Amino acid sequence: MASPSELKLGQKLNEGKTKQIFELADEPGHILVQSKDQITAGNAARKDQMEGKAAIANKTTSCVFKLLQEAGIKAAFVRQQSEKAFVAARCEMIPIEWVCRRVATGSFLKRNPGVKEGYRFYPLKMEMFFKDDANNDPQWSEEQLLETKLSLAGITIGRCEVDIMNRSTVAIFEVLERAWATQNCTLVDMKIEFGVNVSTKEIVLADVIDNDSWRLWPEVTPEAMQMVKRNFEWVSESVKRLLQPQASGRVVVLMGSISDTAHCAKIRKACGSYGIPCDLRVTSAHKGPDETLRIKAEYEGDGVPTVFVAVAGRSNGLGPVMSGNTVYPVINCPPITPNWGAQDMIGDGELSELQAVEGKSNYLLPLSSSLLTTSLMNSRLLRGNLTVTFKQQSPGNHLSELQAVEGKSNCYL
Repeated sequence: MASPSELKLGQKLNEGKTKQIFELADEPGHILVQSKDQITAGNAARKDQMEGKAAIANKTTSCVFKLLQEAGIKAAFVRQQSEKAFVAARCEMIPIEWVCRRVATGSFLKRNPGVKEGYRFYPLKMEMFFKDDANNDPQWSEEQLLETKLSLAGITIGRCEVDIMNRSTVAIFEVLERAWATQNCTLVDMKIEFGVNVSTKEIVLADVIDNDSWRLWPEVTPEAMQMVKRNFEWVSESVKRLLQPQASGRVVVLMGSISDTAHCAKIRKACGSYGIPCDLRVTSAHKGPDETLRIKAEYEGDGVPTVFVAVAGRSNGLGPVMSGNTVYPVINCPPITPNWGAQDMIGDGELSELQAVEGKSNYLLPLSSSLLTTSLMNSRLLRGNLTVTFKQQSPGNHLSELQAVEGKSNCYL
């Protein structure tokens, strides 16, 4: 891994409590973020040197940013450059610290007397603090932020920008919360910062996310310092495990006729956008039920988590046959015609007894069925992608076309 000395450093742009930031002369629009061997608490009122902390923090933040970028979060992080430094896109930092809490503890209890430690927030509790060391980073409201009309890199921070940061913070927390849960850990709270990319003018996750981002350390003795270091090292190694590949699943689209290929190709394309393998197979549960069950057994036999999508027209027998013979999820996504109606989905206007017993999910649009298959996959990365997709959309813009047609899983009972 290349060291910072191999880069042509420009002027020092900033030096904070735990890091230094340099221009990169040969990479316009990029900076080098160099970590320091220092831990802080109480808005830097207490500081300690801890040998090796810079390398641990840099490894942690690099892994966390990679994890979040895999999930679709826009971040300034570009690459880990050395043991103690990483390269990032240059941003004008928005002087707001966004705090997201799942459990009430620490400073929240002091500011909210009467709330017991351990109180769990559903939904997540959001707070923001204006970065001002001289005044101990006072808590701000959204209204204060909006009225300040901050201007950074040519962008004025208004309602849209505040909503982006708010929704992104929730998405980031939930992605990390689920990831840490795989290591039997609970993410109690988290603080992050955003910046405006000077090149693209986008609001992106910036600064760092390391062990200082979700925990404060008190002033400690040399003996306790070793325990602190061990905790930092444990977090650093655990974050690396979060990036390890997980067993992936797949989608198998069963179409009753080759004429349904165009409809099924849309499902495969949508699944592909999430990195989910998708096979298309032709089989008729009416004309060849044995062949249908043989295909089912083929996919059940290799142990790969599978979601079946049944694509059939008015006969609609493919889905019930599959769901009655497999423990894997089965979704109906029938091809629709310009003059479709309810009868197109449930046969000749009657819901068969078999369909009523099976109780499958029925979706009209290929994208809708692919989103459900993604949510059924037990994958940290896929769950993260879906979390980011939905959390970063504005409340009034959630797949409006799908909602207009469907709104929810269709059950005809």
